[in-house]
Amino acid sequence: MRLVLVGVAVVLMVGAGVAGAFIAGVGPFDSGGDEEELGDYPTGTPVDGGGSGSDDGGSGTASDGDDLPAYYFEVTEIAECGRTCRDVTVELTNNRDERANDVVVYVKMFAGNSTDSDDRVWQGKEDIGTMEATDAVSATKRVELSYSDGYRTRQNGGWVTIRTTVRSEDVTLTFTERRQVA
Repeated sequence: MRLVLVGVAVVLMVGAGVAGAFIAGVGPFDSGGDEEELGDYPTGTPVDGGGSGSDDGGSGTASDGDDLPAYYFEVTEIAECGRTCRDVTVELTNNRDERANDVVVYVKMFAGNSTDSDDRVWQGKEDIGTMEATDAVSATKRVELSYSDGYRTRQNGGWVTIRTTVRSEDVTLTFTERRQVA
């Protein structure tokens, strides 16, 4: 009788944990793979906000003398595609009066207000290639969090910190933004 009760308790605890993770699993990005999948992950000094960046090499600002960053990165739309799934549309603009070559965008998302590697719940990389002066490119990606990463995000009040690094052959900028996704 005792063995049956212990077995029922374990089944109930596992079932409650899965149901809790399913209910709490909310977030805009996929849990991504291992760190090594991104290769070298360049970083600049992070700054708050999606529309500004920090320089880690090269001019870092638009070549026409403005105080604009060399690139402008913005999340333009987030659409729910499931409990832990979001279709995220972003736009990257080359603010410079010159062509940008070898443009690559790296994104890491962390549960809460941390950028500690233990709090990372998703990462991704997109090779853009060449961007003409003042060009903008837009892309939509479907991304999902695992139930455990969704639960971690929910435990942090639904807040995530997103660190996006845009690297080209002469400029590397990092944007940091916080969003409440749940």
